[in-house]
Amino acid sequence: MSITVLVADDQSMVRAGFRMLLTGEQDIEVVGEARNGLEAVEKAARFQPTVVLMDIRMPELDGLEATRRILGADPAARILILTTFDLDEYVYEGLRAGASGFVLKDDPPEQLIAAIRTVAAGDALLSPAVTKRVIRQFTRTPRPEPPSEFGELSEREREVFQLIARGLSNAEIGQELYISDTTVKTHITHILQKLGLRDRVQAVVLAYQTGLFEIEAPGPAGSGDGPQLG
Repeated sequence: MSITVLVADDQSMVRAGFRMLLTGEQDIEVVGEARNGLEAVEKAARFQPTVVLMDIRMPELDGLEATRRILGADPAARILILTTFDLDEYVYEGLRAGASGFVLKDDPPEQLIAAIRTVAAGDALLSPAVTKRVIRQFTRTPRPEPPSEFGELSEREREVFQLIARGLSNAEIGQELYISDTTVKTHITHILQKLGLRDRVQAVVLAYQTGLFEIEAPGPAGSGDGPQLG
């Protein structure tokens, strides 16, 4: 089944570049383009794309508010935020708005294509550098009490949740806990259902926001040892 994509960016050359890049992929089809946030909201409702590639800085309505409106109308929408700006405030607000992923425009093309497929499959994605910024943002903000539903997690589910928060992929979690990939997916499904979360990004946000786990602080931004979502 083809992955349909809506490209929202105020620069025509950028939109053309994304269309050219994605047209070469057999399983991806660009179904529309938007020049601003208002167009993005309107065309997301019209075309119902699998994934919306959303720029942050756009006229009339920025990408953050457009993301909120699209998800308000369709909570199942998958939005992958693209920007040249990797400032903490955009990362933090983008994830809080409900985006499923956040990648930089200067990431390698193959990384962008992989991100689209990851988000389309219902998973979530953050680049390592972006994840580090999220962690630092949450360590500076007041931490609310963990949700009461956290107490409903089994011991194994808590172990899986902690590894998700550390940025391990399903395969890595399976290796760490000596369980199958299918079992990992089942545990993650139960965790998200019990905590009322839509995806792994929200799980990571919750973990850092509430300080559920004592997780090793990340290294300097740009180093390759930080957590990431698979």
